[in-house]
Amino acid sequence: MISASGKVFIYSAVGFFTGLYLFYKGFTWLQQKKMIENTPTSKVRSIAMGRVEVYGAAVPDKGKVLQSPLSRKNCVYYRCIIEEYRHAGKSSRWVTLKDENDGIPFFLQDETGKVLVDPIGADIEIPKDAQYNSSFGRDPPKEVQFFLKTQNIAFEGLFGANKQMRFTEYYIAPQDKLYIMGTAMKNPAVKASAVGVENVMIAKGKNYPTYYISDRAEKDILKSLRWKVFGGIVGGAALSVVCLGIMLAYLGLF
Repeated sequence: MISASGKVFIYSAVGFFTGLYLFYKGFTWLQQKKMIENTPTSKVRSIAMGRVEVYGAAVPDKGKVLQSPLSRKNCVYYRCIIEEYRHAGKSSRWVTLKDENDGIPFFLQDETGKVLVDPIGADIEIPKDAQYNSSFGRDPPKEVQFFLKTQNIAFEGLFGANKQMRFTEYYIAPQDKLYIMGTAMKNPAVKASAVGVENVMIAKGKNYPTYYISDRAEKDILKSLRWKVFGGIVGGAALSVVCLGIMLAYLGLF
C-alpha cells in the first residue's frame, strides 16, 4: 500500500510532466496566435494560393449534407462523444466509449463568392450543439437510442436499470458562420484548364500545416489564445517548478 507521502510524490510527478506539456503547448498556441495576427483576412474572390484566412457562411456542395448521429440534424461536419460514468473502488470517472467525427467538402461563402473547403484534418473548434443524458429512471431520446443500437452500445445495465451516461454532439450546420485558416491549393476535382476561385480548395497543406476552423470571430479567437498562451507558458512553468521542488524535498535533495 502506498503511503500518503508516496502518493504526494506520485501526484507531484504527474503535475511536473503536466506542467511541461502545458509549457510546450503554450508556445504552440503562441505560434498559432502570431500566425493569425500576421495573416490578413481575404475575400473569397481575392484568394491566392498558399496560406489563407477567410470568413463566411458554410454552404453545402450541391446540397450534399450529413446527418448528425444523435440529433439527426443536417450538417457538413459532426463530432459525437458517448461517455459512461463508472465506479472503481473509491474513485469514479467518465469513460469515453465512442468519439467519432466525420465531414464532407462544403463551400465557404462571403459577399464576393464561394470557395470549396475540405474539413478533413482540420483543428475544429466549435461549441457543443446538443447534450443528452441517461440515468436511473431517465431514458435517452429515441434518436440516441437508435444510434446506440447501431453501435452495439447498451444504455441499460443490470436488471434493465439505465446506466449513467452522457451523449454530446458538435456539428457545423448549413449557414453557420466560420473563420478558417488553411492552405489554398488546386482543387483536384476540376479540370486543369479551370481558372479563378472555382479551381481553388482550402484544405490541410504540407508547407503550412496549421489548419483551423472555428465558429468564432477572429478577435474572440485571439482573446482566447492570449489566455491559453499565458496559462500554458506561465502556469505550466510554475506548476512544473512547484512539483519539482516537492519531489526534490521528498528525496531529501532540497
